[in-house]
Amino acid sequence: MDHAGRLRRLQGALAESKLDFLLATHLPNVRYLCGARGATLFTDGRYIAQAREEVRGARVVISPQAPLAAAVEWLGTRLATQQGGAVKKVLGVEPESMTVGMRERLASGLRGKVQMRLAAPLVERARMVKDADEIRRIRAAVELGASLFRVALRKIRPGVSEVAVAAAMEFEARRKGAEGMSFSTILAAGARSAVVHGRASAARIPQRGFVVCDFGVILAGYCSDRTRTVHVGRPSKEALGLYDAVLEAQLAAVSAVRPGVTASEVDEAARNMLRKRKLGRYFTHSTGHGLGLEIHEAPRLALGQNQKLEPRMVITIEPGAYVPGKWGVRIEDVVVVTPSGCEVLSPEDKELVIV
Repeated sequence: MDHAGRLRRLQGALAESKLDFLLATHLPNVRYLCGARGATLFTDGRYIAQAREEVRGARVVISPQAPLAAAVEWLGTRLATQQGGAVKKVLGVEPESMTVGMRERLASGLRGKVQMRLAAPLVERARMVKDADEIRRIRAAVELGASLFRVALRKIRPGVSEVAVAAAMEFEARRKGAEGMSFSTILAAGARSAVVHGRASAARIPQRGFVVCDFGVILAGYCSDRTRTVHVGRPSKEALGLYDAVLEAQLAAVSAVRPGVTASEVDEAARNMLRKRKLGRYFTHSTGHGLGLEIHEAPRLALGQNQKLEPRMVITIEPGAYVPGKWGVRIEDVVVVTPSGCEVLSPEDKELVIV
């Protein structure tokens, strides 16, 4: 991976933000940066072996005290040797991952030697555009994750519990080398398919109805995300219409993805298709999100999100429609933005599967 390039770009972003230092406390950001020369990773004795195995190029400080305390001590010493003139150095902190207690300890330890400022999400912005190795890892995770759907199709039958299907999928993921699941597997059958985040429960699959399967794996540190909806028993004309509408919306959103298009324009492409089918009010979440080291990353594909898409961004496209108490459908793929459009990773037939 291009760790040197990551550090170079971050240093440029720090200068533009008028920051001298950035204290990264969000663990995915630490992982993203800790292979870069010029970065220092503070950790404790529990992670000696792991640091030696995984960190490439960064200086590793194993401290008997808490990592934050060690970082404060190191920064204080460095400031004492660098500080000159009346202008204090500026330290950026990550507000989304720093607790009030952490910030108080940091301020106390530095005792006015530095000016602290809440930093913009500089590392998160850098992480939006993936390098070739990151895309390779995500592609492998998507392919492994996609294979789990075949397990689901063998297990989904009337009377089988949702959690039994999810367990079989998760066992297969581990057997094939996944570090874990990207999130708690969503397996929602019958009326529960209308629950957007219907994690697998003890509920039994009914004799007839939709089953939403939303799942992903972590492989070599990177996440996958995929949703397929199947129907148990013969679907009604209304059910087929609902599924076809969501599929049209998903395909419309995929077709809208290209460099220069805003995240909200992709969202609107899906939403507009469902409005035409009188289903707009049943689409209750965003069309998608970035993914990589985390299952949810920037950009967010939703109304009002003006981030322009760039080549090598990796995003999900996952519109859905959910009629409370009745049923729901969602279809999702991971796509990579290319110079001329996008590539759907591990594409497969998305026609409705009936079991």
